[in-house]
Amino acid sequence: MKEIRQEILTGERALYGKSGLLISETVFEDGESPLKECSDITLENSLFRWKYPLWYCRNVNVKGCSWYTNARAGVWYTENINIEDSMIEAPKNFRRCTNITIKNSDFSDAAETLWHCKGVKLDRVGAKGDYFAMNSEDLDINELHLFGNYSFDGCKNVTVRNSRLLTKDSFWNSENVTVYDSFISGEYLGWNSKKLTLVNCTIESLQGLCYIDELTMINCRLIDTTLAFEFSSVSADISTGITSILNPKSGTITAQSIGELIIEKDRVGGAVIKCTDIKKQSDRPEWIKE
Repeated sequence: MKEIRQEILTGERALYGKSGLLISETVFEDGESPLKECSDITLENSLFRWKYPLWYCRNVNVKGCSWYTNARAGVWYTENINIEDSMIEAPKNFRRCTNITIKNSDFSDAAETLWHCKGVKLDRVGAKGDYFAMNSEDLDINELHLFGNYSFDGCKNVTVRNSRLLTKDSFWNSENVTVYDSFISGEYLGWNSKKLTLVNCTIESLQGLCYIDELTMINCRLIDTTLAFEFSSVSADISTGITSILNPKSGTITAQSIGELIIEKDRVGGAVIKCTDIKKQSDRPEWIKE
């Protein structure tokens, strides 16, 4: 394996098409696509300062590296990439990639990151930015701390564990998603999804968990979650109270208390509600005039 060490590389496609490289303590300055079409490369403690550094690459290992703001759209159309202990400041990273592993790393601008990818493993990752992980498949996630709206739109086959997600409109249009032991806060959680399962989770959401086909909640806690479950088929075991419920389509909901239960019997068949403390019941939401 050829070693490149402590160099400053400039110009377009500086190492185009190379294979079998160990690149350490090296800076990629002005010049697009420095590692385009490379394969079997290892990058250690190196810096990317310009656009499109890793496109159409194969078999890449990265440790202790940094993508600066201008290193936009950094990894596209790449197969088999492992990243550890790295910092990514640039947006629009990871597009149409397969077999990605990212560990102990941070995205300070994760806008439009991880789009249309397949086979993604995230472990101890922090990210801030909207539209994170749109239309990706086969995601295995542990200890993700995410700040950003519209995350996981259109994703399929996702497992999330031990994470904290502050994200409006998350998991829309998704299919086969399971979240364990996590905290999710944000409006309109999970709309139009199919097979969404939440286990030992804490949820805060305005009009969350609506329009879902096969929603399962096991031992979950709800904080100020209002107008929940509208037109959802649901099996929910809630260990706390629920602020309000609106028009669940079918299934069973168990809770310690319900602030307000709104069921329009001419619009839904209704779910079975197992709760001995329902403070208010209505047959019309307050915004509908007779």
